[in-house]
Amino acid sequence: MKLVFKTLIIFLSVTNFLMAQPSNYKKHTVAKGETITQIAQKYKVTPYDIYRLNPDAQNGIQENTTLLIPTSAVTKEQNGNSKTHEVQPKETLFGIAKQYNTSVEELERLNPEVKKEGLKIGQTIQINGKKEEAKQEVISNGQAVYHEVQPKETMYGISKQYNVSVEELELLNPESKSGLTIGQKLIIKKGKTVETASSIPAKKIEVPDNGKYLTYEVKPKETLFGLAKMFRLSQDELIALNPELNDGVQEGMTLKVPSNVSLNTGTIRQVKDLSKSISVKDKKEIVLLLPFNVSNIESDTTLSTQARLKRDGFLNMTLDFYSGALMAVDSAKRLGLNFNVKIFDSQETKSSSNVLPIIRNNNVDKAHAVIGPFYPQYVEKAAELLNPHNVPVISPLRETSKSYSNLYQSMPSGDFVKNVMFDYIRSKNGNMIALIDRKKGSSKQFIEENHKDIFIAPLGEKGGVIGDSITPKLSKNKVNYFILETAATGMIFNAVNQCSKAKSEGYKVELVVLDINPTFETDEVFPRILKQNIIFPSLAKFQDTSESLGFATSYKKKNNVYPNQYAIRGFDLVFDTMLRLSQEEDFETTIQNSASEGIENKFDYEKKLASGYSNKGVYIMRYDEDLTAKPVE
Repeated sequence: MKLVFKTLIIFLSVTNFLMAQPSNYKKHTVAKGETITQIAQKYKVTPYDIYRLNPDAQNGIQENTTLLIPTSAVTKEQNGNSKTHEVQPKETLFGIAKQYNTSVEELERLNPEVKKEGLKIGQTIQINGKKEEAKQEVISNGQAVYHEVQPKETMYGISKQYNVSVEELELLNPESKSGLTIGQKLIIKKGKTVETASSIPAKKIEVPDNGKYLTYEVKPKETLFGLAKMFRLSQDELIALNPELNDGVQEGMTLKVPSNVSLNTGTIRQVKDLSKSISVKDKKEIVLLLPFNVSNIESDTTLSTQARLKRDGFLNMTLDFYSGALMAVDSAKRLGLNFNVKIFDSQETKSSSNVLPIIRNNNVDKAHAVIGPFYPQYVEKAAELLNPHNVPVISPLRETSKSYSNLYQSMPSGDFVKNVMFDYIRSKNGNMIALIDRKKGSSKQFIEENHKDIFIAPLGEKGGVIGDSITPKLSKNKVNYFILETAATGMIFNAVNQCSKAKSEGYKVELVVLDINPTFETDEVFPRILKQNIIFPSLAKFQDTSESLGFATSYKKKNNVYPNQYAIRGFDLVFDTMLRLSQEEDFETTIQNSASEGIENKFDYEKKLASGYSNKGVYIMRYDEDLTAKPVE
């Protein structure tokens, strides 16, 4: 009865209002998917104006509902030139900006108290009109263009003024990463001529287009700087994908981002020794799906087992991984971990596998974790089948293209590894010059699309680097990092010669190798590379610790050979999984909270934007002339 009475009062109030002002409103029929904000923008009124006439709309609106719309907004004119707006309940700066066809930045410029304190109901804010601009001083010393930071200026605002990116400003002014101070002089551009914002041509921002995009909803208090960093894009690239960001970042906005990004949350996880926090409770089950392909071996009568092992590299890799996994199971038993380990032959080829019947016929959905298969497409199939049961599926060796919430990519992607290397160089304020042979076209494309601050040296007709092209790009004030991407002996020697030449001319030079492939390990190449003290990204931490030496000794005793990278990875991954399943928290929580290190491999998982997790455990290593590789400082 009270509800009916209340509704009647609201109805009478609205009716009386309309009778008194019959010409001050119009009717609008709500279309499918429309919101109050959209309707307000359409009629150039505020949401509050609509709510005043339609109180029930505050509880939501439905398709085909009729709303009463006022014919004028709540505004005041001042001096015939400037306009003000009285803030109404539930209004946002973004909504007001859209209503008056202006930007959030302009409103904040005209109303600095809003940026500090936010909007307040009944507050009168200025919409347009002139306001005294802060004095901006651009100074040239004949070598560089400087900008003196004024109160309330930001890196993003300054970058827009001079048509450069925030990343470029940070490279020239590394101290700015810790924040701007009033009066600080920023280097804007190297050169002898002072260029004003109006004289600098606008930059065309090209965003990597892999044809696949995802959407992301902006959370409270997120900023353009934070979002760009999280998605590993420049601010300009993010705006190019989402032009509406020019009007400011607003909670609830839906952004378009490349599907292949992983979220850079900025969280630094401490490496934790999970063996020190074991909580043994119920018995856990772990399943290994490994491609032994026994049926193929048994059916092949033309080859002996020894002959097949010599010929079949894939089988050798499987057996090495398996031998390391068995060592992990033994180590788990010695720690008192309570596990049931099931191992199945996934029988993988490029075109077929036994994954589906294994999962369906062996209660794999009851397992606490699955490691494998090896081929990405079959890992994805396993994750898809086990996703409804929330069983973690861990890809041991290769990157997957599809994402599932229960899929854990234990091998960092090739692009991520490159990015870690480049980020390290930037942290050293280094000058980057890439030497890429023609057979590494994908690497060249990746750098061109994602790292425009890296100079790619042109190649001559015979494939060697044109030396004269490098000299003008060398810096006397920075360390010059020659980034080498090749598997060709001639190209390696060419790069070594370029490094030696630059050093003889007084430049500081470091040689970076993105991929230590077999060519670098030949007797012809390796000694010359060692002399350069090369830096390289690595998934393995090559250090002779008591743990690694003990493992190598135990492995040789059991298998008559020393472990290779696949055996060590089999041990590290399986043992890490078993330890994570033996903690007080569940598996995913340990993934979110803790990084870990094995004999050689690091597991530091990061949430992917699409879903699932990807390992970011990468080391930056340096080869010394004593044949040892050590992590850089």
